[in-house]
Amino acid sequence: MRRAVVCLLSFSLAAGTAAPLAAGTLRGQVEMLEKKGKKAKDLSEVVVWVEGPKVAPPPAKATINMTKKRFEPHLVVVPVGGEVAFPNMDPILHNAFSVSGENRFDLELYKKPKSRAHTFQHPGIVRVYCNIHPQMSAFVVVRDNPFWAQVGVDGRFSIDGVPAGSWVVKAWHARAGEISHAVQVPEAGTSDLALTLDASRHKRVKHKNKYGKKYKKGRY
Repeated sequence: MRRAVVCLLSFSLAAGTAAPLAAGTLRGQVEMLEKKGKKAKDLSEVVVWVEGPKVAPPPAKATINMTKKRFEPHLVVVPVGGEVAFPNMDPILHNAFSVSGENRFDLELYKKPKSRAHTFQHPGIVRVYCNIHPQMSAFVVVRDNPFWAQVGVDGRFSIDGVPAGSWVVKAWHARAGEISHAVQVPEAGTSDLALTLDASRHKRVKHKNKYGKKYKKGRY
């Protein structure tokens, strides 16, 4: 079982003292409803984050492999300014592109063993596709502070070091979309949160290629 990814941060006062700012832990449980009201068994592609705190995230990199005509892993989370590498592990041409707003990019075509990368400068959800193989898709979640968690398979998550105060917590999944929940983080201790996502009405929609046109029919 994959464990929830937990972001940790230590704070110090800008005035140069060693005293920590008041901060607490946000802990919670996520569930997601599938068709006919069934509960999802794997929540590991849910991302939870705290909106608002103006704290720069530490630099980080991630990798999404292009292998067996798939993007693996299907989801990564990086900070603003984070780089994602897309190595091609297949002996055929692949491409990684996105038309997601300010995070749009296009790495063009390349084969194994080449790898290309893109640096993401804006927070948001980035949908990544291959311009040759329509079945290939991935997501890059870009965050502008370090207070986020990729939820565990069982739906549990924990985010430490969140500045005390009133914040908005958001949870997102590709099939369920995004929900928001107000939360009060204590100066010390833990705030517990239960979140429910609804993917019961999700319908798969075919995406277009990087030119905004349908993929040509054929074997992929």
